[in-house]
Amino acid sequence: MLSNVPESTVYGGGGGGGGGEPITVVTAYDYPSAVHVDSAGIDVCLVGDSAAMVVHGHDTTLPISLDVMLEHCRAVARGATRPLLVGDLPFGCYESSSTQAVDSAVRVLKEGGMDAIKLEGGAPSRISAAKAIVEAGIAVMGHVGLTPQAISVLGGFRPQGKTVDSAVKVVETALALQEVGCFSVVLECVPAPVAAAATSALQIPTIGIGAGPFCSGQVLVYHDLLGMMQHPHHAKVTPKFCKQFGNVGHVINKALSEYKQEVETRAFPGPSHTPYKITATDVDGFANALQKMGLDEAANAAAAAAENAENK
Repeated sequence: MLSNVPESTVYGGGGGGGGGEPITVVTAYDYPSAVHVDSAGIDVCLVGDSAAMVVHGHDTTLPISLDVMLEHCRAVARGATRPLLVGDLPFGCYESSSTQAVDSAVRVLKEGGMDAIKLEGGAPSRISAAKAIVEAGIAVMGHVGLTPQAISVLGGFRPQGKTVDSAVKVVETALALQEVGCFSVVLECVPAPVAAAATSALQIPTIGIGAGPFCSGQVLVYHDLLGMMQHPHHAKVTPKFCKQFGNVGHVINKALSEYKQEVETRAFPGPSHTPYKITATDVDGFANALQKMGLDEAANAAAAAAENAENK
């Protein structure tokens, strides 16, 4: 068991969805978001490769590299000390071999400061990679259903498990990941009955995103649930499965607009935000020094500013 994993969450929650309090998971990508996730008491903080989209502006998760992910991991690790920290293995750093997968996972823990890693998919090579990473002593969270790293195969960001064969595959893949030692499995964009079946079949927790209410826990992207911005591929529309628990984007835009207006009208900074003072005697001496330098206009500007400050 990892040192800061509450027993009521990932390692103690079990499967079935009905045992214990549901697990809360939220993504974070930098120090400020990690601090907020930590202070809210969220159980698991996921440093997702979704950073490629919501932080770096890409249309998919594919472009982000392991080195960039490690920068995000380090920042989050400095800001969130209480939750379980899980770092995504990005596309391109674990597909070639189990050796490559283990090497990448080791970096996420040693260099990124994470407690565990997450990898996507259920192909035999992915199952082998998960098994090798677990055998190396690293906790692994699986991810089945819609796996964004495989959108070229899936035909885009489309829900999975909507046919009998596809639904069975979701459950079989989740069971295979459990068999090789994964401590939890993310179920993304699958119908609720499929997620319920997978949760019932597993002895490890399921974490749903767009998978209905019957999972052991839920995960949402930080920016989506706060209403900060939307994924480019959703054409500025929040994903259907995401509830906006805030409208932070509106607050940010309003604050920036007010800042712009106050700067342009010279309302900001006012006296209360101009804290650093210089005595009248020193202003006179400063003005005299400027005049000796041949900077008469600068001397007049300093004197006028001092007089203006005294009159407010």
